[in-house]
Amino acid sequence: MHPTAILDLFDSLVQPVTRAVQEVDDLQAAGERPGQYALDLVADGLILGPLVDAGLGVLSEESGTIEGVGDVTVVVDPVDGSTNASLGLPWYALSLCAVDADGAVAALVANLASGTTYRAVRHEGATREGNPLRPPPPVALADAIIGVSGLPPRSLGWAQYRAYGAAALDLCAVAAGELHGFVDCTADAHGVWDYAAAMLICAEVGVAVVDAGHRDLLVLDHGIRRTPVAAPAPLLGELLAARAAVFPAR
Repeated sequence: MHPTAILDLFDSLVQPVTRAVQEVDDLQAAGERPGQYALDLVADGLILGPLVDAGLGVLSEESGTIEGVGDVTVVVDPVDGSTNASLGLPWYALSLCAVDADGAVAALVANLASGTTYRAVRHEGATREGNPLRPPPPVALADAIIGVSGLPPRSLGWAQYRAYGAAALDLCAVAAGELHGFVDCTADAHGVWDYAAAMLICAEVGVAVVDAGHRDLLVLDHGIRRTPVAAPAPLLGELLAARAAVFPAR
């Protein structure tokens, strides 16, 4: 399946998922496991059928792994930031990333509250609302505004920080130059669905996303967790060093 056709399929899912989440009567209703909301399952149910019907494999946060007929697997987070959604905070997203034998090939992150949508195709650039994203300018850590997941025991040396609660959108904000970087201050709390799509969007504008433990991030295993850190160079190196000083390797 050609990457542009995959993106077209991804695009076709945005509005149905948006409407379904908006129509959930009780956004705080629990799902089937700890930390899951009913709205996660509603969104996931709408996504799986079209992907499977297209012959694509699926790795979803909510429903696990479904084998496809080819070598493309779609990493799915139906509602990244579902706690934000449950509270009415407009920072939660549908995140979809197609992965083939060479890595991430097509990605979409759509803010389900605002409708703002980021897209990327490998080696073809990234866009926000159809407009090309450009590499963000370099910024020193002391002047940077950094998105965080969790909080360190002390500042990492940034000018300011923001904790928005949805890694996919946080990373897209770095790609768009709205945040200068992102650092996970927790330990192995993120599954691949949290960052895979945004990682390709970042890569296409020269923003590196790496694991703080120097491990592969794009691992198609539902049980594996990672610690993503993102920024353009040389800020990435400053962020990694500052994080390592606060959280020494175990």
